[in-house]
Amino acid sequence: MSEENQISQREIGLEYERYKREAESSGYHLNPDVAFTRGLIDGLLVNERRYGYRSCPCRLASGKKDEDLDIICPCDYRDPDVMEYGACYCALYVSQKVLDGTQQLTSIPERRPPPALRKKAAAEPGTAKIGTLPLPVWRCKVCGYLCARDGPPEICPICKAKKERFERFI
Repeated sequence: MSEENQISQREIGLEYERYKREAESSGYHLNPDVAFTRGLIDGLLVNERRYGYRSCPCRLASGKKDEDLDIICPCDYRDPDVMEYGACYCALYVSQKVLDGTQQLTSIPERRPPPALRKKAAAEPGTAKIGTLPLPVWRCKVCGYLCARDGPPEICPICKAKKERFERFI
């Protein structure tokens, strides 16, 4: 990379602070290994300069935004990976258990479907009826926030209620 395209340590530091602030305010946690996390943020910034969007630094982007929407950070796979493995694929985001040291990080299998399956899914418009939704919908009983995912978030991004305050809505 040419010198004018290199990301400065100052820029990485500012982005690290922004990511940390935004993650914590939304009930998420960044990886506590600051040097590792700053390296991931450097990769996100490099990808933004390269492609015009912050694709996951641990995945191969096509360079076509409409084909990579699912891997623009935070990617579509973050929540299921954090719930199941304690971290997202690149380990930028981690669970409270990982942050507390009660769960160790392990390798995370790739959830992203191969290109042919992604194209097929994109060609089929969403026709699901409420009884056939691919994911359950969870409702925060405190503020009414709704989210569609396998399980409720650890913390409501709106009111900060804990996961036990969620109920299955649909």
